[in-house]
Amino acid sequence: MSKDNQLDFLIDTLLSIKTRKEMFEFLLGIFTLQELDEIPTRLQIVKKLKQGVSQHQIAKELNVGVATVTRGSKEIQKGRFQNI
Repeated sequence: MSKDNQLDFLIDTLLSIKTRKEMFEFLLGIFTLQELDEIPTRLQIVKKLKQGVSQHQIAKELNVGVATVTRGSKEIQKGRFQNI
């Protein structure tokens, strides 16, 4: 299966999950505990950036590196995260 097909499969799988419980179980199965901790933090980074919080303040509040916050900022500039 090509990388594009693998990504399509992941997207289709996520879209097919109907309940919070199913999603929770899926996420527990596919991600490590560290990844499950990091992903919500990244979403918080995006949310705070969109609220106008400074990158350094976000890094301090969420205990992450400024580079991690900058990455989120660059993704916003690319037009991603419009639904967050």
